[in-house]
Amino acid sequence: MDRRAGRRSGLGEGAGRRAVVRITAVCATLCAAAVALPAPAALAAPDVPSYAFSDDARTVPAATGTTGAAGLEPGATYRSSLVLPSPPGTGSESPDGSQGEGQGGSQDDSEDGGQEDGRGHAGGEVAKAYFRLELDDVSNVYVGVTAIPRAGSELAVGDGISVSVQDADSTACSRDSAIVGASKSPHPITAWAARELQPGRGACQKAGTYYVVVERTRTRAAATTGTGTGATTGEGVGAGEEPWELEIAPVSEPALTKDAAARVPEKPGTWDSATPAPPTGAPAAVRGGAGFTRATVVEPGVLRDGIVPGQTLFYKVPVDWGQQVSASVDLGSADEDSGYVVEALDMTLYNPVRAEVKDVSVGYGGRQKSAALAPVPPVGYANRRASASATKALRFAGSYYLVVHLAAQVRERFGAGPYGLTLRVRVDGGAQPAPGYAGRSAPRGFFDVGARDPELTAGPAPARAGASGGGGGVDGDPAMTAVAVGGIGAGSVLLAVLGAWTLAARRRAAAQMRANAQNPTA
Repeated sequence: MDRRAGRRSGLGEGAGRRAVVRITAVCATLCAAAVALPAPAALAAPDVPSYAFSDDARTVPAATGTTGAAGLEPGATYRSSLVLPSPPGTGSESPDGSQGEGQGGSQDDSEDGGQEDGRGHAGGEVAKAYFRLELDDVSNVYVGVTAIPRAGSELAVGDGISVSVQDADSTACSRDSAIVGASKSPHPITAWAARELQPGRGACQKAGTYYVVVERTRTRAAATTGTGTGATTGEGVGAGEEPWELEIAPVSEPALTKDAAARVPEKPGTWDSATPAPPTGAPAAVRGGAGFTRATVVEPGVLRDGIVPGQTLFYKVPVDWGQQVSASVDLGSADEDSGYVVEALDMTLYNPVRAEVKDVSVGYGGRQKSAALAPVPPVGYANRRASASATKALRFAGSYYLVVHLAAQVRERFGAGPYGLTLRVRVDGGAQPAPGYAGRSAPRGFFDVGARDPELTAGPAPARAGASGGGGGVDGDPAMTAVAVGGIGAGSVLLAVLGAWTLAARRRAAAQMRANAQNPTA
């Protein structure tokens, strides 16, 4: 049973596990309070939180070819890694001797003869990583891949990843790519690919074995300079041979019933493309998550958070069929004014399967800045038949993600922060009925907004946002707040008791030594 189904079981297995976690946390906090001393040096500068992988992510090796590719199941989340070999001429090629060719473009059909002898590879030099899918002929399957460059890596503009789904005959069903961008700041980047069932299309429509191919790409000009905006290629890497961790999330979407399919329009309808006014009012405090599966659930309104240079924050907004989402982000001013950072603040809207919908970025010179996503149409099943990629991405209901990154270079120019961050989120339109699926998605209920985790939808918006977590705090969780407060008090008592016990023991030892001196024994 997947995590969503488990959590919806009320006070069953999911609730029991949360109770165990809280009890364990109480014990751990009391013990730590008794023996640990504060470390003021750790508070000197905010650390950049690392990417938070799914708690139940399955670790799989990256294979260098199709033969040894590990299997992936829709509905599960996986963790792997990818390393690109050194530039040509350094004597460090991939184990199969291949030099992969970069894959640009977005969700198009093409050929890729990149099938090599498969060798499982948990680490080392891999130009391409292969994973296997066993698919039926009645479901669409989407695979989102998030790559995480190491913090502090020196990256070029074109460093990134390419993702494709290929059939057993090396035909690419679809492909997508993502790059670091002009800021060159290390941050999670996400690309996706899919096997879609489309009437009248010959390729990729049968049941059988398919492959997810993930490749690291780079800017050719960066091979020697580490910068530039040349052609994208799979040769070498501006960031050396450091591995990029991967989070892979395959999802299946069932077909529509025959009657429902007949009711779907041939093309999307018209919509109001005017830029909506951003929400106003007092902001509610939130704490963004550190990964897609740790994203903080937020509702429409004005939300306030803090961000440090190099950090990426994840929020998710439930958007139902027929609803239209919009968002803007404000970055507060800095105490210092010493230069300018290109594309310092970036916000990207992703759909439930991690396909990019819209992106906006803005430079920063120390003064407050604001950026808003371009308007997008309401969510609708027929959107997949549109020509624009942004409209195509709005093809199903579910959790849409707002991902905000502040470039690491901001620290060098304007200080360590944290910097004030204000999100303004709108969801317009009434929810419409689902189109009528003939089966279940994997994970179950993935495209059903009404089946969200009840724990994440109870209470006021600020508490809900804090409880959904990922920020590492205790906001919104009374049990964990009690742990924190109780831990401090109990820890102080334990320290006092230990101190008194130690003093008494020393006095007894001293008295015993004096007695022995006055009454020596043979």
